[in-house]
Amino acid sequence: MTANDGSIGRADFIERYGLWTDAQRAAAREVADLVERGGIETVRVSFVDQHGLLRGKTVVRDEMAGVMRNGCAITTTLLAKDTAHRTVFPVFSAGGGFGLQAMEGAGDFVMVPDPATLRVLPWAPGSAMVLSDIYFQDGTPVPFSTRRLMQDSLGALGARGLDYVSGLEVEFYVFKLLDPKLKPEHATQPPTPPEVELLARGYHYLTDLRFDQLEPVIELIRREVVAMGLPVRTIESEFGASQFEFTFAPCVGIDSADNMALFRTAVKQICRRHGYHATFMCRPGLANCFASGWHLHQSLRDRRTGANAFMTERAGEDLSPLGLGYAAGILAHARASAVFTTPTINGYKRYRPNSLAPDRANWGRDQKGAMLRLVTAGPRDPGTRLENRVGEPAANPYLYLGAQIVAGLDGIARGLVPMQPADAPYETAAEPLPRSLMEACAALRADTVFRAAWGDRFVDYILALKEAEIARFLSEVTDWEHREYFEMF
Repeated sequence: MTANDGSIGRADFIERYGLWTDAQRAAAREVADLVERGGIETVRVSFVDQHGLLRGKTVVRDEMAGVMRNGCAITTTLLAKDTAHRTVFPVFSAGGGFGLQAMEGAGDFVMVPDPATLRVLPWAPGSAMVLSDIYFQDGTPVPFSTRRLMQDSLGALGARGLDYVSGLEVEFYVFKLLDPKLKPEHATQPPTPPEVELLARGYHYLTDLRFDQLEPVIELIRREVVAMGLPVRTIESEFGASQFEFTFAPCVGIDSADNMALFRTAVKQICRRHGYHATFMCRPGLANCFASGWHLHQSLRDRRTGANAFMTERAGEDLSPLGLGYAAGILAHARASAVFTTPTINGYKRYRPNSLAPDRANWGRDQKGAMLRLVTAGPRDPGTRLENRVGEPAANPYLYLGAQIVAGLDGIARGLVPMQPADAPYETAAEPLPRSLMEACAALRADTVFRAAWGDRFVDYILALKEAEIARFLSEVTDWEHREYFEMF
């Protein structure tokens, strides 16, 4: 074995299979210069898995040039894991449980860095991170790559001469870490949750008093994620004690999804290094904790003119015909897409009437109780957009955003028109959102549009993971059951 022979990845893998664009090649030269001259000692080469978690390997500086030619090999079993990191598929059987020879035997696929995503990590001196796309060893894309699925959906938009524009509003909690539960008996799958306490008590929604009280922690996060290059726009102290919201400037294409993946891991790492525990779990099982949401603002942009394709030219209209079709498609597939927007069992506990979270698939003008909120100042407003309030902050960003595109394009293609905007969103007749992840899985299984866009193999794969998660949940005895039945019977 000789130096730079592809021992980390596969020799000349990227060039051999033509996996980079000209723009990526140019970005790679900039990365090489940054690593060489910028004091970078290690680079975390990562991909975003099926759950939206970053997984990967850390490469020392002297090996990074080889990774930028050869990629970085990593085990296929990571794609077989559920949210407890348990292996759901029989990876040592023929086809590895996926019906694919490339997935059997716990062999490797190859992470190919996207050099445009490299970020220096300010909280980890001498370290950087780069996101990757994943390929089998014959150069074909791995069909379970969620980043690739969103890229495919963006390509379908591009074929219509449209770009996707999105902005994020993300809620989450930060607690003081009291006991990380590091004894051996706590190392279960999943592990024993840490013991925490609030940073503040009571409910001071958007008061300056509460913001100032939380500002040392808020500033710790803000400073590092801005230095990382994420486009933070506003920061709020939310309704729940110790609950924050960060909003981000609108981005084109895949950037918002990349930013969300990086933001979540950055917040958790920054907080842990300073004795805090951050969680993007929708509704923590702690006293007096409210649910967190992830509101997604989105519109389409005409590539030829640069104009917002949702804005209307005529008074009395809410959206352009294209915008109406897009909204109608999202509403029509709301139940099936819930697996992507709300992928955890816990997330469905947020869908409650009169709670600033939706409980049915409807829309409204500047209406925060509706699933889709139309934000516009009227005709020819370039800021016209739809805010989907359905998502939970634990969602895989590529699946959440990609599902919006798939559903919206179906609405456009079929010329769908949404119902009238709701003035009383919790009273208006509309299809209810799923009440559980089980309901959402059933709706996705029956939906042909996602199968057509992303393939039967991927849809069946994600359903197998979610149904394994549900089966584990149903096999556990909960506190509710114990309280309900232990004394009575």
